[in-house]
Amino acid sequence: MKTTNKTILIALGAVILSFWAFITVIPLYWMFIGSFQDSAASATFKPQMIPDIWSIAPYERFFDKTMAWRWLVNSLFVSAVLTVTNLFFASLAGYAFAKLKFPGNKSIFWVLLSTMMIPSQVTLIPLYILVINMFNLGDTYTAIILPALVGVGNIFLMKQYMSTLPTSLIHAARIDACSEFGIFYKIILPMAKPGLAVLAIFTFVAHWNDFFWPLLVTRSNEMRTIQVGLAGFKFAESTDYGAIMAGATIGALPMIVLFFALQRYFLQGITIGAVKG
Repeated sequence: MKTTNKTILIALGAVILSFWAFITVIPLYWMFIGSFQDSAASATFKPQMIPDIWSIAPYERFFDKTMAWRWLVNSLFVSAVLTVTNLFFASLAGYAFAKLKFPGNKSIFWVLLSTMMIPSQVTLIPLYILVINMFNLGDTYTAIILPALVGVGNIFLMKQYMSTLPTSLIHAARIDACSEFGIFYKIILPMAKPGLAVLAIFTFVAHWNDFFWPLLVTRSNEMRTIQVGLAGFKFAESTDYGAIMAGATIGALPMIVLFFALQRYFLQGITIGAVKG
């Protein structure tokens, strides 16, 4: 009887999850097929789920009317730089908080952690004034990158992961007169590769999809990222839905490919650092 009930619950859960996945995929599917139709077909109230005529004209219009290649390069550059800086600083800080004993270790960590409770909207105006008015960095890569060099959430993630690494290896390396940087580079980093992979993926995805801050600090068309550029194109060409969907597909495609290629790391990121020992 218990086996039968368990089987029913599993089947019910599978049905519910399958239905939810179907509902989730519909907007992506409509975006994709809409990018191969003319604007009138994309905006109709009775959409064709399987178009009669497929065309790449929306993609041609999108690249002809915008600086799409420049936007993609900007997004790639910003996301790559911030991924590298977050990996470097968050891994160093995570190692220090997890394995080094120094005065104020726990206090500093909890102060950092408490800043995560502050909504980003609260610090947005002071940060904007600091970057734009005081340092005059408006419309530059520095303005986009500098405030996000390392995230507190990433430090917390690496600290939790590195707490699970064996301390005995560190003690053995110190007995062999290995420097702290040598321990970090030769022992900690190789063992922390799964955690670093998760951090790299999450950071890259987050900054590729970032919209609000790049919108605030960039003015020229040449400095826009793909997400900001799409928003500007939407308002400028509000009737060309086919080209808009083509741009949205191009902006989303790298993340979709990245997810399916590295989905095991995404799943691992849900439980990383949750279990010690």
